[in-house]
Amino acid sequence: MAFRPAWTRINRDRQLFGRFGYRLFAFATWIPVVCMFNHYVGELAWIQGPSMYPFLNAEKDQTTRNDIVYEYKFNAQYGLRRGMIVTFWNPYNPEQRVVKRIVGLEGDIIRTRSPYPSPTVRIPLGHVWVEGDGGGRLSRDSNDYGPISTNLIIGRVTHVLWPRHRFGRVRWWEFAENIRN
Repeated sequence: MAFRPAWTRINRDRQLFGRFGYRLFAFATWIPVVCMFNHYVGELAWIQGPSMYPFLNAEKDQTTRNDIVYEYKFNAQYGLRRGMIVTFWNPYNPEQRVVKRIVGLEGDIIRTRSPYPSPTVRIPLGHVWVEGDGGGRLSRDSNDYGPISTNLIIGRVTHVLWPRHRFGRVRWWEFAENIRN
């Protein structure tokens, strides 16, 4: 007796399984696929806080809704450029994810803001300098915790999904030329 695939047996014996059981089984088979996609390829991220204002959460004073973005995770640590918006694990609180813009790459010399202890810093190999668009007092960024390791980077923000009038691709290259060094 040859074993038939599970779907063939379930389709044939639909009465045995029942409509609810069939739908539950069909739904449950997609759970591992969705989990793998979220972990390795990309996921939706809700942006909270004013640190990326005005680019993200531009309507923070007019509404309580947060921006929703797509975070692309596949090979996120490679091919980084100035101006890209990345998500990474907070160096001070590893359970918290942070969203910031890359201002400097390894080897760059960056003029820092307070509270960073020195006026300039050379970014070491395997690190990047990140800052929020909101400015010094609104953002806790590399000026607080220094250059971050590229190993902390989880993903890149590639698309804004909400609010609808801002739906579309993040054009990070338009910001790359305006970044201060």
